[in-house]
Amino acid sequence: MTQYYRQSSRLFIVTAALSGLISVALGAFAAHGLKALLSPYLLGVFQTGVTYQFLHTLALLFCALFMITTRHANSQKAFHRAAICFIIGILFFSGSLYALALTGVKWFGPITPLGGVMFMLGWGFLALGGYRMTDDTTNDGVNQ
Repeated sequence: MTQYYRQSSRLFIVTAALSGLISVALGAFAAHGLKALLSPYLLGVFQTGVTYQFLHTLALLFCALFMITTRHANSQKAFHRAAICFIIGILFFSGSLYALALTGVKWFGPITPLGGVMFMLGWGFLALGGYRMTDDTTNDGVNQ
């Protein structure tokens, strides 16, 4: 594993941990603080943001762990790209849903699909990384 991917994996683990913390806090905030303030529709929009943030936070964490455990350079690169896509997806998708629900400003709506596309790209890169993984014993432990 190159130093770059080692540092990136640490950063992704920290980012995933903080994103998980934030998603749990926002979920509790939605359940207890926003119920009286938002319409059921906007509360649902907010909760959708929380759900997608949490699910893709777990995906981000898996990417970081896969980067650490594989020795195959092409897999590491794909997992790295997946992690970046998941981070951007969380910011765009969930962030725009939070902003839309809290402000009611409609122009946040068109940002949401961009986040969805980033999520899909992230899953694609995650699949590619898994596909490119090899059994390290077949190459006598030499990195490819």
